[in-house]
Amino acid sequence: MPYSLLMTMNTTARRTKPSSTRGPSASRPSRRRRRGAAQSGGPGGSGGRSGGRGRKSKGPLVGGLAALVALVIAAAVAVNWTTSSSSDAADGSASSSPSVPSPDPTPEPGGGTESAEASGKPDEKAGGKADAEPSGKGSPSASSSSSAPEIPASGPGTFATAGGGSGTVGKGSRVLSYKVVVEDGLKQSAADVAEQVEGILADPRGWTADGRSGFRRVSGGTADFVVRLATPGTVDAICGKYGLNTRGEVNCNVGKDVVVNLKRWLLATPVYAADVDAYRALIINHEVGHFLGHGHVTCPGAGKPAPAMMQQIKGMLGCKPNVWPYDTKGRFVTGPAVS
Repeated sequence: MPYSLLMTMNTTARRTKPSSTRGPSASRPSRRRRRGAAQSGGPGGSGGRSGGRGRKSKGPLVGGLAALVALVIAAAVAVNWTTSSSSDAADGSASSSPSVPSPDPTPEPGGGTESAEASGKPDEKAGGKADAEPSGKGSPSASSSSSAPEIPASGPGTFATAGGGSGTVGKGSRVLSYKVVVEDGLKQSAADVAEQVEGILADPRGWTADGRSGFRRVSGGTADFVVRLATPGTVDAICGKYGLNTRGEVNCNVGKDVVVNLKRWLLATPVYAADVDAYRALIINHEVGHFLGHGHVTCPGAGKPAPAMMQQIKGMLGCKPNVWPYDTKGRFVTGPAVS
């Protein structure tokens, strides 16, 4: 019971106490008067005496009890009102600020920043060329698929060379020797990568169709060029020495190196995501094309095959996907030069 209510009851009890406990000096004269009236034979006799005593003893008691009952009722009402108010306040607080989980942020598809070429900077510094990065929209590097292969960001920068060699492919008078090397620590074996590169360069739709070029893979001695499969970080380091900014996303050709980014080798691009082997052919044909002296071209027209020397990673521009420099009839697939 609240402290203020106890004080109120105590004060009330003190006020009613004098009426029920009068001192002897106040009660005796009254008794004498009533006793005297009874002895003098006044009306009421003994019945008057008992009636006087009843009024004297019951009046103050009934008043005190009534006051006490009123206070108890008032206290009960006050306690009930306080409890109800507290309960209502608690309910109101819970309902006015419900716990609502904040939605998980949907991760946005990521894409790399532009390469040196895409940003308008020359890509032929020190004889190097780099592809533009994939656009952020639908970039395979941003795929959230749980089946996407794990790609290390960087490696030791040392390489293992594929053993053995191949015969010469192509009837041209210029036979170029090449090596295939894979950065140490990768799951891809140098032998497997070499086999794929051999098949690409030997395809009749490849660069041997120019009538001038031939290719032969070697594992020792000096080679005309080297195909390097490397982690994004190592690609950046190699290409960066020639002033190219590949930003961990794209391939490049610098000096005698055809540098293949592991991310592109495994993930391709959105256009070729369902046929990664085809995109690998485009990587080799495009970068070896740079080594042979071919520059970038663009789409020759809507519905036509995209040239191998087109930066298809930037968008198809209406062209149909194509990974070979020549068609099945031996015609060179090209388009307007990109200045």
